[in-house]
Amino acid sequence: MPKGRIIVDVDKCKGCGLCLDACPLHLLELANDTVNKKGYQPMRIHTPEKCIGCANCAMMCPDVVITVEKL
Repeated sequence: MPKGRIIVDVDKCKGCGLCLDACPLHLLELANDTVNKKGYQPMRIHTPEKCIGCANCAMMCPDVVITVEKL
């Protein structure tokens, strides 16, 4: 059972990748098959059930597009 849930404002994400390095479990990836309204490849979580809710990704995001909810 996941301990946290990541919510991403995909249309505002610029795909900088800083959140990918911040995740201790390496659960995040850039969506290579998706482009948002700004023309960037946004991040996504590939195994949401493993999220521990640490919020490192949200703290690292320079554009504040990630919200982490503790479950």
